Amino acid sequence: MKIYTKTGDTGTTALFGGTRVPKHHIRIESYGTVDELNSYIGLIRDQEIDPRSKEVLAHIQNKLFTVGAILATPPEKEILKNGKERLNISKISEEEIELLEKEMDVMNDALPEMTHFVLPGGHTTVSYCHIGRCVCRRAERMATLLNEQDRVDPFVLKYLNRLSDYLFVLARKLSQDLQGEEVKWIPDKY
Repeated sequence: MKIYTKTGDTGTTALFGGTRVPKHHIRIESYGTVDELNSYIGLIRDQEIDPRSKEVLAHIQNKLFTVGAILATPPEKEILKNGKERLNISKISEEEIELLEKEMDVMNDALPEMTHFVLPGGHTTVSYCHIGRCVCRRAERMATLLNEQDRVDPFVLKYLNRLSDYLFVLARKLSQDLQGEEVKWIPDKY
């Protein structure tokens, strides 16, 4: 299989189902941002971190491919003419969201109480988590904008929201694990 198809040379690309749209279409921006997020999560997973976090991050990467496939499929193309679903994959479910929440609860139980906002940084790996969190928030904003124009699976929206929270808590956990400095934001007083 060749990577290049030459079909996108004029600035359009095909969605699942064959519909062609401009490469700057909100649907492309949505799943493209999820792809960017997936790359950052891979970068975090490649760091010297605990095995459980690596395992959860690998699971998240798999689910982000599912999210991307869902976002790449316009609602009118979800069902084939024979009545079957175009995407023959498991969807994002409440269980996936609960997994993120449970992981956050476990991490939070081992962390000191948060009394201030935290500045990103303190350790390279922690900074990668914060970059991933910011990209995840952008993916969520893109997906909610798409949802205003074309229905998006509500579990996808909820998953992206929860995932950004997970990445924030993971950043705090890894800051502690890696003995990085967690810098509190103290506003300047004028």
